[in-house]
Parts: sequence; structure tokens; C-alpha cells
Amino acid sequence: MKLLLAAVGQRQPSWAETAYDDFAKRFPPEMRLELKAVKAETRGSKTAEQLMAAEATRLEAALPKGVRRVILDERGTRLTTVQLAARMEAWQHDGRDVALLIGGPDGLDPALKATADETLRLSDLTLPHAFVRVLLAEALYRAWTVLVNHPYHRE
Repeated sequence: MKLLLAAVGQRQPSWAETAYDDFAKRFPPEMRLELKAVKAETRGSKTAEQLMAAEATRLEAALPKGVRRVILDERGTRLTTVQLAARMEAWQHDGRDVALLIGGPDGLDPALKATADETLRLSDLTLPHAFVRVLLAEALYRAWTVLVNHPYHRE
């Protein structure tokens, strides 16, 4: 199974890219983590709805056909690491690759959200987008280690 992290925003601080890459390379070949960053819409005189719609079009284009869509949203389901591991195990049994979608500064377009197979939240806090990528990569890696009884995670 491939985990595709589809995110709005191509330029991230070097510390974020380094940290994300560190976690992504830890995944085994049978569960790769891949980042697909799409261009954020240029802010200006456009409304938030127009910005989110343009970014949604880019995200849609980045997603493979038939992929399970997991939206990251502040109103999503809150999971512990063990619960995320159980979700990952269910995803594996589903047989589809999984795309985890992260919106831009204005969030995700409601029409795109409506296509979600599920919606998760990372935190009750508002987080910088660069940090979200790192946090999600670490959370997914940690959940994978739970599945394979690797000592990285301790209860």
C-alpha cells in the first residue's frame, strides 16, 4: 500500500523538508510514504472560495484514480496512535492506496471534502502547514511501528 500525502504548498522551510524526508525514508517498500505538493493559489483579490476551488482542482489532478481519500481537517475524528494503527490496518485490507489531503491557508474546498472516505484531525491546535507534514509523517510511521511490533512506540 502506498500512502500519498497530497498537500497544498510547494515551498517549505528546509527544516521541514529534512524532517519529513527522515520519516518518509523509514517506511518499508510495502508501505511507502510519498509527498505530492501542489501549488497554492496566488492570494490577491480572489475570495477564499475561489482559492480553495483552484487548489482543489490541483489536488484532484494529483490523486490517482480509486485512491482512498482521507481528509485532514480540524473537525475530523481524533485518533490515538493505536487507533491510527488500526485504521492503517483496515486501509491495508481495503486494498487501495491512501491519499491524505492537507489544504492550504484557507483549508480544503467543501466539494473536495465531500469526496472523503474519512476525515481525521491531527490536533486541536492550529498548526503551521510545514509542521503538519512532519507531524503526519511521524504519526503514520509511529502507527506502522505499532502494527509490526517495532520498539519505536511505547505505551
